[in-house]
Amino acid sequence: MRRTNSYAKHLWWIIPVLVADYFLFSHLLRRGPALEGSLPAALQNVIPAAIVAPSPWKSLRFPTAQDRLLDPDPMGVFQPTASGNPESALYGSVRTANNGSGLMSSFHEGIDIAAMQRDRAGRPLDDVMAVADGHVAYVNRIGGNSNYGIYVVLIHDDPALGEVYTLYAHLARAEPDLRPGKTVRAGDVLGTMGNTASSGIPMARAHLHFEIGLINNMRFAAWYKANKLKPYHGNFHGRNFLGVNALDVFAHEQRTPDFDFLAHLETIPPAFELIARTSRTPDFFTRYPGLWEGSPVDHGVIVLKVSESGLPLRGRAATDTEMAELGRKSSLVLNVNEAVLGRNGCHLVSHAGGNWKLASNGERWLEVLTY
Repeated sequence: MRRTNSYAKHLWWIIPVLVADYFLFSHLLRRGPALEGSLPAALQNVIPAAIVAPSPWKSLRFPTAQDRLLDPDPMGVFQPTASGNPESALYGSVRTANNGSGLMSSFHEGIDIAAMQRDRAGRPLDDVMAVADGHVAYVNRIGGNSNYGIYVVLIHDDPALGEVYTLYAHLARAEPDLRPGKTVRAGDVLGTMGNTASSGIPMARAHLHFEIGLINNMRFAAWYKANKLKPYHGNFHGRNFLGVNALDVFAHEQRTPDFDFLAHLETIPPAFELIARTSRTPDFFTRYPGLWEGSPVDHGVIVLKVSESGLPLRGRAATDTEMAELGRKSSLVLNVNEAVLGRNGCHLVSHAGGNWKLASNGERWLEVLTY
């Protein structure tokens, strides 16, 4: 008995050490991709493999029972707008809108998946499901206060990149137990397909609007309030989402067993480059450090490679030559790829007087990105 007491007396320190180790490894798990490069060299090849969370894309699936999304003859798979143009259901500059003074091209951030089942009143019966493992970030249950209608946003942690969002919109209803922070698995039912939206969607054209992409700025909610804009959806407002082509993601994942989102972004060609002033490294690159090249910004001028949708594909500090080229201007558009820009549905840049510049949409986009 004295020996047991002696051990207890001299080994009391084991308990606090074990507790400290538990919290240390919990912290490392939460950091995920930010961990790489911050460990001692001797541990680089040992610890990350043990503690980095598995890729959510291992479980990637389609968001409804419709399994023909990649069918080369997709008749009946997607839901077009009132125009009837099949392309209007797809991603990109596929739509036309009236801006008050005439018709202009319009960008569609997602894909619109048609209903497969309806009840006798014509209401869709299709379940809407999580495409990958993740957690709930936001649920809007009021159909009339967003053009997304009733919608759910999930966050998926890509080990190589960071947080990727998926969005499921125009639902008739969202599952009652969905709440921010709730863990979901691929295939979990999120709600039922519907036609909710502030702009109104006829029941005959009810569909699922599905998006996948990155979040622009986690200070967006503060920017939105500062500009006294409504309705308020925090950081999960449509203006803060930078989508990519969901069909390309599904196709890439099917071709590549070890698919990761960072590698996918490298396949997207930039539509233009931009030199811009900023008071600090944008929050976007703090959260997605894999998209930043070189040293941090120390002079307030950055260079961006930007997709057609406004997604920064790469960022870096400007060189002295580029800073001199910018001069006293707040931004300068460079190297526009007109083939990639296409119909220019986002209207971030415009061409006038033989030169390209940020349009009013682009100035607002840059304001949000650098807020």
